[in-house]
Amino acid sequence: MKSKMMAADLAALLRARNALIWISTREEARVEGYIFEAAASAGYAARTWDVAAGVCEIGGRKTQIGGTDPGDTLNAIQTAAESGRERGVWIMRDLAPWLEGPIGITTTRALRNLARMLPGVARDSAQAVVVLTPRASVPEELAGHATVIEWPLPDREEIADVLDAAVEALPDEMQIGANGAREAAIDAAVGLTGEEAAACYARSLVQLRRIDPTLVASEKKRVVARERVLEWLDALPGGLDQVGGLDLLKSWLGTRALAYSPAARAYGLPAPKGALLIGISGNGKTLSARAIATAWGVPLLKLDLGALKSKWVGQSEASLRKAFGVIGTIGRCVILIDEIEKSLAGATQGAADGGVSADALGAILSWMSDRESQAFIVATANDVSVLPPEILRKGRFDEIFWVDLPTPTERAEILLAALRTHGRDGGAIFNSNTDITRLVDATEGFTGAEIASLVPDALFAAFADGGREIDRDDLLAAAGTVVPLSKTAAEKIERLRAWAQGRARPATSAEVVGTAPVRRRALDL
Repeated sequence: MKSKMMAADLAALLRARNALIWISTREEARVEGYIFEAAASAGYAARTWDVAAGVCEIGGRKTQIGGTDPGDTLNAIQTAAESGRERGVWIMRDLAPWLEGPIGITTTRALRNLARMLPGVARDSAQAVVVLTPRASVPEELAGHATVIEWPLPDREEIADVLDAAVEALPDEMQIGANGAREAAIDAAVGLTGEEAAACYARSLVQLRRIDPTLVASEKKRVVARERVLEWLDALPGGLDQVGGLDLLKSWLGTRALAYSPAARAYGLPAPKGALLIGISGNGKTLSARAIATAWGVPLLKLDLGALKSKWVGQSEASLRKAFGVIGTIGRCVILIDEIEKSLAGATQGAADGGVSADALGAILSWMSDRESQAFIVATANDVSVLPPEILRKGRFDEIFWVDLPTPTERAEILLAALRTHGRDGGAIFNSNTDITRLVDATEGFTGAEIASLVPDALFAAFADGGREIDRDDLLAAAGTVVPLSKTAAEKIERLRAWAQGRARPATSAEVVGTAPVRRRALDL
Protein backbone atom coordinates (compact mmCIF):
# COMPACT_ATOMS: atom_id res chain seq x y z
CA MET A 1 0.00 0.00 0.00
CA LYS A 2 1.15 3.54 -0.74
CA SER A 3 0.15 4.69 2.74
CA LYS A 4 2.22 1.91 4.33
CA MET A 5 5.23 3.05 2.32
CA MET A 6 4.54 6.65 3.34
CA ALA A 7 4.39 5.62 7.00
CA ALA A 8 7.77 3.91 6.64
CA ASP A 9 9.21 7.10 5.11
CA LEU A 10 7.75 9.12 7.97
CA ALA A 11 9.38 6.81 10.52
CA ALA A 12 12.70 7.34 8.75
CA LEU A 13 12.23 11.11 8.89
CA LEU A 14 11.57 10.91 12.62
CA ARG A 15 14.66 8.79 13.20
CA ALA A 16 16.60 11.36 11.15
CA ARG A 17 15.41 13.98 13.66
CA ASN A 18 13.27 16.05 11.32
CA ALA A 19 11.62 18.32 13.86
CA LEU A 20 8.82 19.87 11.76
CA ILE A 21 6.80 17.74 9.34
CA TRP A 22 3.92 19.29 7.39
CA ILE A 23 1.40 16.68 6.17
CA SER A 24 -1.21 17.80 3.64
CA THR A 25 -4.36 15.65 3.67
CA ARG A 26 -8.13 15.85 4.03
CA GLU A 27 -8.24 12.46 5.76
CA GLU A 28 -7.33 13.35 9.32
CA ALA A 29 -8.49 10.14 11.02
CA ARG A 30 -7.01 7.72 8.46
CA VAL A 31 -3.64 9.46 8.27
CA GLU A 32 -3.35 9.77 12.04
CA GLY A 33 -3.42 5.98 12.27
CA TYR A 34 -0.36 5.77 10.05
CA ILE A 35 1.39 8.56 11.99
CA PHE A 36 0.85 6.62 15.23
CA GLU A 37 2.33 3.55 13.52
CA ALA A 38 5.36 5.52 12.27
CA ALA A 39 5.92 7.14 15.67
CA ALA A 40 5.87 3.78 17.46
CA SER A 41 8.27 2.34 14.89
CA ALA A 42 10.72 5.20 15.50
CA GLY A 43 10.42 4.95 19.29
CA TYR A 44 8.25 8.01 19.94
CA ALA A 45 5.13 8.45 22.06
CA ALA A 46 2.41 10.20 20.01
CA ARG A 47 -0.09 12.81 21.19
CA THR A 48 -2.66 14.95 19.38
CA TRP A 49 -3.66 18.58 19.81
CA ASP A 50 -6.64 20.56 18.59
CA VAL A 51 -8.35 23.79 19.65
CA ALA A 52 -11.31 21.96 21.18
CA ALA A 53 -9.73 19.17 23.23
CA GLY A 54 -6.17 20.41 23.75
CA VAL A 55 -3.51 17.70 24.12
CA CYS A 56 -4.79 14.10 24.16
CA GLU A 57 -3.24 10.64 24.31
CA ILE A 58 -3.70 8.24 21.37
CA GLY A 59 -6.95 6.86 22.78
CA GLY A 60 -8.44 10.36 23.09
CA ARG A 61 -7.95 10.81 26.83
CA LYS A 62 -7.30 14.46 27.66
CA THR A 63 -4.11 15.45 29.45
CA GLN A 64 -3.08 18.41 31.59
CA ILE A 65 -0.24 19.23 29.19
CA GLY A 66 -0.35 22.59 27.41
CA GLY A 67 -3.91 23.63 26.60
CA THR A 68 -6.25 24.62 23.81
CA ASP A 69 -4.09 27.66 23.01
CA PRO A 70 -1.36 26.65 20.51
CA GLY A 71 1.23 28.87 22.21
CA ASP A 72 0.82 27.01 25.49
CA THR A 73 1.22 23.65 23.74
CA LEU A 74 4.33 24.77 21.86
CA ASN A 75 5.80 25.89 25.19
CA ALA A 76 4.96 22.45 26.63
CA ILE A 77 6.81 20.79 23.73
CA GLN A 78 9.87 22.90 24.49
CA THR A 79 9.66 21.93 28.16
CA ALA A 80 9.41 18.23 27.19
CA ALA A 81 12.53 18.57 25.06
CA GLU A 82 14.44 20.20 27.90
CA SER A 83 13.29 17.75 30.57
CA GLY A 84 14.46 14.61 28.76
CA ARG A 85 11.72 12.34 30.12
CA GLU A 86 10.48 10.76 26.84
CA ARG A 87 10.56 11.11 23.09
CA GLY A 88 7.36 12.60 21.66
CA VAL A 89 5.55 13.27 18.39
CA TRP A 90 2.96 16.05 18.62
CA ILE A 91 0.22 15.89 15.96
CA MET A 92 -1.12 19.45 15.62
CA ARG A 93 -4.54 19.27 13.92
CA ASP A 94 -5.63 22.91 13.84
CA LEU A 95 -2.32 24.75 13.84
CA ALA A 96 -2.25 26.00 10.22
CA PRO A 97 -4.86 28.80 10.65
CA TRP A 98 -2.91 30.12 13.67
CA LEU A 99 0.12 30.75 11.45
CA GLU A 100 -1.57 33.25 9.09
CA GLY A 101 -1.39 37.03 8.95
CA PRO A 102 -0.20 39.47 11.60
CA ILE A 103 -2.18 37.69 14.31
CA GLY A 104 -0.21 34.49 13.69
CA ILE A 105 3.26 35.99 13.90
CA THR A 106 3.77 34.98 17.55
CA THR A 107 2.75 31.35 16.93
CA THR A 108 4.84 31.22 13.76
CA ARG A 109 7.91 32.50 15.61
CA ALA A 110 7.40 30.02 18.46
CA LEU A 111 7.13 27.13 15.99
CA ARG A 112 10.16 28.35 14.07
CA ASN A 113 12.21 28.53 17.27
CA LEU A 114 11.18 24.97 18.08
CA ALA A 115 12.11 23.77 14.58
CA ARG A 116 15.58 25.28 15.06
CA MET A 117 16.07 23.89 18.58
CA LEU A 118 14.66 20.36 18.46
CA PRO A 119 17.15 18.69 16.08
CA GLY A 120 19.93 19.41 18.58
CA VAL A 121 18.38 18.07 21.78
CA ALA A 122 19.48 14.81 23.36
CA ARG A 123 18.28 11.56 21.81
CA ASP A 124 16.22 10.55 24.86
CA SER A 125 14.27 13.83 24.79
CA ALA A 126 13.78 14.11 21.01
CA GLN A 127 10.52 15.81 20.01
CA ALA A 128 8.87 16.35 16.62
CA VAL A 129 5.90 18.47 15.54
CA VAL A 130 3.58 17.12 12.81
CA VAL A 131 1.22 19.73 11.35
CA LEU A 132 -1.80 17.87 9.96
CA THR A 133 -3.82 20.09 7.60
CA PRO A 134 -5.69 20.08 4.25
CA ARG A 135 -3.49 23.01 3.17
CA ALA A 136 -0.48 22.28 0.99
CA SER A 137 1.19 25.69 1.29
CA VAL A 138 3.67 26.23 4.11
CA PRO A 139 4.23 29.78 5.44
CA GLU A 140 7.38 31.28 3.96
CA GLU A 141 8.89 31.71 7.42
CA LEU A 142 8.73 27.93 7.97
CA ALA A 143 9.53 26.75 4.46
CA GLY A 144 13.21 26.15 5.23
CA HIS A 145 12.44 24.11 8.34
CA ALA A 146 9.42 22.00 7.34
CA THR A 147 9.46 18.69 5.50
CA VAL A 148 6.28 18.64 3.38
CA ILE A 149 4.39 15.41 2.69
CA GLU A 150 1.30 15.14 0.49
CA TRP A 151 -0.38 12.04 1.83
CA PRO A 152 -1.83 9.89 -0.97
CA LEU A 153 -5.43 8.80 -1.22
CA PRO A 154 -6.16 5.10 -0.62
CA ASP A 155 -4.82 2.88 -3.40
CA ARG A 156 -6.50 -0.26 -4.72
CA GLU A 157 -5.28 -2.44 -1.85
CA GLU A 158 -6.53 -0.04 0.79
CA ILE A 159 -9.88 0.41 -1.01
CA ALA A 160 -10.15 -3.38 -1.13
CA ASP A 161 -9.82 -3.46 2.66
CA VAL A 162 -12.56 -0.81 2.95
CA LEU A 163 -14.81 -2.91 0.68
CA ASP A 164 -14.15 -6.09 2.68
CA ALA A 165 -14.95 -4.27 5.92
CA ALA A 166 -18.22 -2.98 4.43
CA VAL A 167 -19.53 -6.44 3.48
CA GLU A 168 -17.82 -8.60 6.08
CA ALA A 169 -20.80 -9.12 8.40
CA LEU A 170 -23.52 -9.04 5.73
CA PRO A 171 -25.69 -11.97 4.58
CA ASP A 172 -24.39 -14.13 1.74
CA GLU A 173 -26.76 -12.61 -0.82
CA MET A 174 -25.20 -9.18 -0.23
CA GLN A 175 -21.59 -10.33 -0.53
CA ILE A 176 -19.44 -9.50 -3.55
CA GLY A 177 -19.69 -12.45 -5.89
CA ALA A 178 -17.52 -12.94 -8.97
CA ASN A 179 -14.01 -11.55 -9.03
CA GLY A 180 -14.99 -9.21 -11.87
CA ALA A 181 -17.67 -7.61 -9.69
CA ARG A 182 -15.18 -7.11 -6.88
CA GLU A 183 -12.66 -5.48 -9.24
CA ALA A 184 -15.35 -3.17 -10.63
CA ALA A 185 -16.40 -2.14 -7.12
CA ILE A 186 -12.78 -1.34 -6.20
CA ASP A 187 -12.13 0.56 -9.45
CA ALA A 188 -15.27 2.64 -8.89
CA ALA A 189 -14.00 3.88 -5.50
CA VAL A 190 -10.38 4.59 -6.48
CA GLY A 191 -9.94 8.34 -6.19
CA LEU A 192 -12.21 8.73 -3.17
CA THR A 193 -11.06 9.17 0.41
CA GLY A 194 -11.41 6.21 2.74
CA GLU A 195 -14.45 7.78 4.40
CA GLU A 196 -16.06 8.63 1.05
CA ALA A 197 -15.53 5.06 -0.21
CA ALA A 198 -16.98 3.54 2.96
CA ALA A 199 -19.98 5.90 2.82
CA CYS A 200 -20.64 5.08 -0.86
CA TYR A 201 -20.47 1.34 -0.23
CA ALA A 202 -22.84 1.72 2.74
CA ARG A 203 -25.31 3.82 0.71
CA SER A 204 -25.28 1.30 -2.12
CA LEU A 205 -25.95 -1.56 0.30
CA VAL A 206 -28.79 0.32 1.99
CA GLN A 207 -30.47 1.41 -1.26
CA LEU A 208 -29.87 -1.62 -3.48
CA ARG A 209 -28.77 -4.38 -1.07
CA ARG A 210 -25.66 -4.83 -3.20
CA ILE A 211 -22.53 -2.91 -4.20
CA ASP A 212 -23.31 -0.98 -7.40
CA PRO A 213 -20.09 0.35 -9.02
CA THR A 214 -22.05 3.00 -10.96
CA LEU A 215 -23.53 4.49 -7.79
CA VAL A 216 -20.11 4.44 -6.10
CA ALA A 217 -18.39 6.11 -9.07
CA SER A 218 -20.97 8.92 -9.13
CA GLU A 219 -19.37 10.29 -5.97
CA LYS A 220 -16.36 11.30 -8.08
CA LYS A 221 -18.51 13.95 -9.75
CA ARG A 222 -18.63 15.76 -6.41
CA VAL A 223 -14.86 15.58 -6.12
CA VAL A 224 -14.46 17.24 -9.53
CA ALA A 225 -17.05 19.92 -8.77
CA ARG A 226 -15.36 20.70 -5.44
CA GLU A 227 -11.96 21.42 -7.01
CA ARG A 228 -13.27 23.58 -9.93
CA VAL A 229 -10.40 22.87 -12.32
CA LEU A 230 -12.06 20.24 -14.51
CA GLU A 231 -15.47 19.93 -16.15
CA TRP A 232 -17.51 16.75 -15.78
CA LEU A 233 -19.11 15.86 -19.12
CA ASP A 234 -21.93 13.47 -19.83
CA ALA A 235 -20.80 10.45 -21.79
CA LEU A 236 -22.43 9.64 -25.14
CA PRO A 237 -25.40 7.27 -24.80
CA GLY A 238 -24.83 4.22 -26.95
CA GLY A 239 -21.06 4.54 -26.88
CA LEU A 240 -19.00 3.90 -29.98
CA ASP A 241 -22.06 2.53 -31.83
CA GLN A 242 -23.33 6.11 -32.00
CA VAL A 243 -20.19 7.23 -33.86
CA GLY A 244 -20.43 6.56 -37.57
CA GLY A 245 -17.30 5.23 -39.28
CA LEU A 246 -13.76 5.53 -37.85
CA ASP A 247 -13.42 1.74 -37.92
CA LEU A 248 -9.63 1.65 -37.45
CA LEU A 249 -9.82 3.99 -34.45
CA LYS A 250 -12.58 1.88 -32.90
CA SER A 251 -10.60 -1.33 -33.43
CA TRP A 252 -7.52 0.21 -31.81
CA LEU A 253 -9.59 1.40 -28.85
CA GLY A 254 -10.98 -2.11 -28.42
CA THR A 255 -7.50 -3.58 -27.97
CA ARG A 256 -6.50 -0.81 -25.54
CA ALA A 257 -9.60 -1.42 -23.39
CA LEU A 258 -8.29 -4.93 -22.65
CA ALA A 259 -5.41 -3.43 -20.64
CA TYR A 260 -7.72 -2.58 -17.73
CA SER A 261 -8.69 -6.16 -16.90
CA PRO A 262 -7.18 -8.01 -13.91
CA ALA A 263 -5.65 -10.54 -16.31
CA ALA A 264 -3.93 -7.71 -18.22
CA ARG A 265 -2.51 -6.28 -14.99
CA ALA A 266 -1.20 -9.73 -14.03
CA TYR A 267 0.28 -10.08 -17.52
CA GLY A 268 2.11 -6.77 -17.11
CA LEU A 269 0.31 -4.68 -19.73
CA PRO A 270 0.88 -0.96 -19.14
CA ALA A 271 -2.13 1.32 -18.82
CA PRO A 272 -2.86 3.13 -22.12
CA LYS A 273 -1.81 6.79 -22.16
CA GLY A 274 -4.12 8.20 -24.81
CA ALA A 275 -4.58 9.26 -28.41
CA LEU A 276 -4.17 12.49 -30.34
CA LEU A 277 -6.89 12.96 -32.98
CA ILE A 278 -5.90 15.37 -35.74
CA GLY A 279 -8.14 16.28 -38.60
CA ILE A 280 -10.87 18.35 -40.13
CA SER A 281 -13.35 20.00 -37.79
CA GLY A 282 -16.73 18.30 -37.47
CA ASN A 283 -15.69 14.73 -38.14
CA GLY A 284 -16.26 13.08 -34.77
CA LYS A 285 -13.08 13.71 -32.79
CA THR A 286 -14.81 15.13 -29.70
CA LEU A 287 -17.76 12.78 -30.16
CA SER A 288 -15.34 9.84 -30.06
CA ALA A 289 -13.97 10.96 -26.68
CA ARG A 290 -17.50 10.97 -25.25
CA ALA A 291 -18.14 7.55 -26.79
CA ILE A 292 -14.95 6.06 -25.33
CA ALA A 293 -16.03 7.00 -21.82
CA THR A 294 -19.37 5.25 -22.36
CA ALA A 295 -17.82 2.16 -23.92
CA TRP A 296 -15.29 1.78 -21.12
CA GLY A 297 -17.70 2.70 -18.34
CA VAL A 298 -15.51 5.47 -16.89
CA PRO A 299 -16.04 9.19 -16.12
CA LEU A 300 -15.41 11.79 -18.84
CA LEU A 301 -13.63 14.99 -17.76
CA LYS A 302 -12.71 18.01 -19.84
CA LEU A 303 -9.43 19.80 -19.20
CA ASP A 304 -9.88 23.32 -20.59
CA LEU A 305 -6.35 24.73 -20.70
CA GLY A 306 -7.56 28.17 -21.75
CA ALA A 307 -9.92 28.46 -18.80
CA LEU A 308 -7.08 27.73 -16.36
CA LYS A 309 -5.00 30.68 -17.56
CA SER A 310 -4.75 33.60 -15.17
CA LYS A 311 -3.30 37.11 -15.26
CA TRP A 312 -1.63 36.48 -11.90
CA VAL A 313 1.95 35.20 -11.94
CA GLY A 314 2.10 31.51 -11.07
CA GLN A 315 -1.68 31.06 -10.82
CA SER A 316 -1.99 29.27 -14.18
CA GLU A 317 0.67 26.73 -13.26
CA ALA A 318 -0.90 26.22 -9.83
CA SER A 319 -4.30 25.56 -11.43
CA LEU A 320 -2.73 23.07 -13.84
CA ARG A 321 -0.98 21.23 -11.04
CA LYS A 322 -4.25 21.11 -9.13
CA ALA A 323 -6.02 19.69 -12.19
CA PHE A 324 -3.33 17.04 -12.60
CA GLY A 325 -3.74 16.15 -8.94
CA VAL A 326 -7.49 15.70 -9.31
CA ILE A 327 -6.98 13.53 -12.39
CA GLY A 328 -4.56 11.40 -10.42
CA THR A 329 -7.11 10.86 -7.67
CA ILE A 330 -10.02 10.01 -9.97
CA GLY A 331 -8.44 6.78 -11.17
CA ARG A 332 -9.69 5.37 -14.48
CA CYS A 333 -11.26 8.11 -16.60
CA VAL A 334 -11.13 9.74 -20.04
CA ILE A 335 -9.65 13.25 -20.18
CA LEU A 336 -10.70 15.39 -23.15
CA ILE A 337 -8.39 18.23 -24.18
CA ASP A 338 -10.34 19.80 -27.03
CA GLU A 339 -8.55 21.85 -29.72
CA ILE A 340 -5.28 21.62 -27.85
CA GLU A 341 -3.43 23.67 -30.47
CA LYS A 342 -5.40 26.80 -29.60
CA SER A 343 -4.52 26.60 -25.91
CA LEU A 344 -0.81 25.99 -26.55
CA ALA A 345 -0.33 28.19 -29.63
CA GLY A 346 1.34 30.93 -27.59
CA ALA A 347 4.14 28.56 -26.62
CA THR A 348 5.46 28.53 -30.20
CA GLN A 349 4.15 31.80 -31.66
CA GLY A 350 5.62 34.23 -29.15
CA ALA A 351 2.31 35.31 -27.62
CA ALA A 352 2.53 38.32 -25.32
CA ASP A 353 1.21 36.40 -22.31
CA GLY A 354 4.28 36.64 -20.10
CA GLY A 355 5.32 33.08 -20.90
CA VAL A 356 2.12 31.54 -19.53
CA SER A 357 1.60 29.33 -22.60
CA ALA A 358 5.21 28.17 -22.58
CA ASP A 359 5.01 27.33 -18.87
CA ALA A 360 1.74 25.47 -19.42
CA LEU A 361 3.30 23.48 -22.26
CA GLY A 362 6.23 22.50 -20.06
CA ALA A 363 3.93 21.41 -17.25
CA ILE A 364 1.74 19.37 -19.60
CA LEU A 365 4.67 17.65 -21.28
CA SER A 366 6.24 16.70 -17.95
CA TRP A 367 2.94 15.39 -16.64
CA MET A 368 2.21 13.37 -19.76
CA SER A 369 5.63 11.71 -19.62
CA ASP A 370 5.84 11.04 -15.88
CA ARG A 371 2.25 10.48 -14.73
CA GLU A 372 1.23 7.20 -13.16
CA SER A 373 -2.54 7.71 -13.26
CA GLN A 374 -4.83 5.50 -15.34
CA ALA A 375 -6.42 8.45 -17.12
CA PHE A 376 -6.76 8.02 -20.89
CA ILE A 377 -6.15 11.35 -22.64
CA VAL A 378 -7.98 12.17 -25.86
CA ALA A 379 -6.62 15.41 -27.33
CA THR A 380 -8.07 16.88 -30.52
CA ALA A 381 -6.50 19.32 -32.97
CA ASN A 382 -7.77 20.93 -36.17
CA ASP A 383 -4.59 22.71 -37.26
CA VAL A 384 -1.41 20.74 -36.71
CA SER A 385 0.79 23.52 -38.12
CA VAL A 386 0.52 25.54 -34.87
CA LEU A 387 0.83 22.52 -32.59
CA PRO A 388 4.10 22.48 -30.59
CA PRO A 389 6.27 19.69 -32.08
CA GLU A 390 7.13 18.41 -28.59
CA ILE A 391 3.55 17.24 -28.12
CA LEU A 392 3.87 14.91 -31.13
CA ARG A 393 6.85 13.00 -29.76
CA LYS A 394 6.29 9.27 -29.29
CA GLY A 395 5.51 8.55 -25.67
CA ARG A 396 3.24 11.52 -25.05
CA PHE A 397 0.39 9.58 -26.69
CA ASP A 398 0.11 5.93 -27.62
CA GLU A 399 -0.98 6.86 -31.13
CA ILE A 400 -1.71 9.83 -33.40
CA PHE A 401 -4.74 9.39 -35.67
CA TRP A 402 -5.68 11.31 -38.79
CA VAL A 403 -9.45 11.88 -39.13
CA ASP A 404 -10.36 12.75 -42.72
CA LEU A 405 -13.66 13.55 -44.38
CA PRO A 406 -15.99 10.53 -44.17
CA THR A 407 -15.87 7.91 -46.91
CA PRO A 408 -19.06 6.90 -48.78
CA THR A 409 -19.70 4.02 -46.37
CA GLU A 410 -19.10 6.30 -43.37
CA ARG A 411 -21.47 8.92 -44.76
CA ALA A 412 -24.23 6.31 -44.83
CA GLU A 413 -23.40 5.16 -41.29
CA ILE A 414 -23.34 8.74 -39.97
CA LEU A 415 -26.70 9.50 -41.54
CA LEU A 416 -28.32 6.38 -40.09
CA ALA A 417 -26.76 7.09 -36.67
CA ALA A 418 -28.14 10.65 -36.76
CA LEU A 419 -31.60 9.32 -37.62
CA ARG A 420 -31.43 6.92 -34.64
CA THR A 421 -30.38 9.79 -32.36
CA HIS A 422 -33.56 11.67 -33.35
CA GLY A 423 -35.77 8.61 -32.90
CA ARG A 424 -36.16 7.81 -36.60
CA ASP A 425 -35.73 4.45 -38.31
CA GLY A 426 -33.78 4.46 -41.57
CA GLY A 427 -35.74 1.43 -42.75
CA ALA A 428 -38.96 3.44 -42.62
CA ILE A 429 -37.48 6.36 -44.57
CA PHE A 430 -35.46 4.65 -47.30
CA ASN A 431 -37.21 2.18 -49.58
CA SER A 432 -33.99 0.68 -50.91
CA ASN A 433 -30.24 1.03 -50.94
CA THR A 434 -30.71 3.20 -54.02
CA ASP A 435 -32.31 5.88 -51.87
CA ILE A 436 -29.42 6.01 -49.44
CA THR A 437 -26.94 5.90 -52.31
CA ARG A 438 -28.49 9.11 -53.65
CA LEU A 439 -27.96 10.75 -50.27
CA VAL A 440 -24.39 9.45 -50.06
CA ASP A 441 -23.69 11.01 -53.46
CA ALA A 442 -25.41 14.26 -52.45
CA THR A 443 -23.18 14.56 -49.36
CA GLU A 444 -19.86 14.12 -51.16
CA GLY A 445 -17.27 16.27 -49.35
CA PHE A 446 -19.48 16.81 -46.27
CA THR A 447 -18.10 16.56 -42.76
CA GLY A 448 -19.77 14.27 -40.26
CA ALA A 449 -21.33 17.25 -38.48
CA GLU A 450 -22.73 18.57 -41.77
CA ILE A 451 -24.28 15.18 -42.52
CA ALA A 452 -25.77 14.87 -39.02
CA SER A 453 -27.27 18.38 -39.32
CA LEU A 454 -29.41 17.24 -42.28
CA VAL A 455 -31.74 15.30 -39.98
CA PRO A 456 -32.90 18.22 -37.77
CA ASP A 457 -33.15 20.42 -40.88
CA ALA A 458 -35.41 17.81 -42.50
CA LEU A 459 -37.45 17.50 -39.31
CA PHE A 460 -38.11 21.26 -39.27
CA ALA A 461 -39.21 21.18 -42.92
CA ALA A 462 -41.52 18.17 -42.40
CA PHE A 463 -43.06 19.63 -39.24
CA ALA A 464 -43.77 22.92 -41.03
CA ASP A 465 -45.49 20.90 -43.76
CA GLY A 466 -48.32 19.67 -41.56
CA GLY A 467 -46.25 17.66 -39.07
CA ARG A 468 -45.74 14.73 -41.45
CA GLU A 469 -42.87 12.23 -41.15
CA ILE A 470 -39.59 13.06 -42.90
CA ASP A 471 -38.62 11.27 -46.09
CA ARG A 472 -35.69 10.93 -48.45
CA ASP A 473 -36.60 14.10 -50.37
CA ASP A 474 -36.48 16.21 -47.18
CA LEU A 475 -32.96 15.00 -46.53
CA LEU A 476 -31.91 15.62 -50.14
CA ALA A 477 -33.37 19.14 -50.01
CA ALA A 478 -31.49 19.84 -46.78
CA ALA A 479 -28.25 18.58 -48.36
CA GLY A 480 -28.73 20.95 -51.28
CA THR A 481 -28.57 23.99 -49.01
CA VAL A 482 -25.19 23.11 -47.44
CA VAL A 483 -21.92 24.61 -48.64
CA PRO A 484 -19.49 22.04 -47.22
CA LEU A 485 -16.31 22.89 -45.37
CA SER A 486 -14.38 20.95 -48.00
CA LYS A 487 -15.14 23.81 -50.43
CA THR A 488 -14.73 26.79 -48.10
CA ALA A 489 -11.46 25.46 -46.63
CA ALA A 490 -10.18 23.32 -49.48
CA GLU A 491 -6.57 24.56 -49.33
CA LYS A 492 -6.31 23.99 -45.58
CA ILE A 493 -7.70 20.47 -45.88
CA GLU A 494 -5.17 19.59 -48.57
CA ARG A 495 -2.33 20.86 -46.37
CA LEU A 496 -3.57 18.73 -43.50
CA ARG A 497 -3.80 15.66 -45.73
CA ALA A 498 -0.27 16.23 -46.99
CA TRP A 499 1.02 16.47 -43.42
CA ALA A 500 -0.81 13.31 -42.33
CA GLN A 501 0.85 11.16 -44.99
CA GLY A 502 3.34 8.99 -43.10
CA ARG A 503 2.98 10.99 -39.86
CA ALA A 504 -0.36 9.81 -38.51
CA ARG A 505 -2.36 6.62 -38.52
CA PRO A 506 -5.63 6.80 -40.51
CA ALA A 507 -8.76 6.48 -38.36
CA THR A 508 -10.71 4.97 -41.27
CA SER A 509 -10.07 2.15 -43.70
CA ALA A 510 -9.43 3.37 -47.23
CA GLU A 511 -12.14 2.86 -49.85
CA VAL A 512 -11.17 2.39 -53.47
CA VAL A 513 -12.35 5.27 -55.62
CA GLY A 514 -11.54 5.32 -59.31
CA THR A 515 -13.12 5.07 -62.74
CA ALA A 516 -15.13 2.07 -61.61
CA PRO A 517 -18.17 2.64 -59.38
CA VAL A 518 -17.46 3.07 -55.68
CA ARG A 519 -17.91 -0.15 -53.74
CA ARG A 520 -20.36 0.47 -50.96
CA ARG A 521 -21.49 -1.76 -48.15
CA ALA A 522 -25.01 -3.14 -48.56
CA LEU A 523 -27.17 -1.98 -45.68
CA ASP A 524 -30.11 -3.82 -44.14
CA LEU A 525 -32.84 -1.17 -44.02
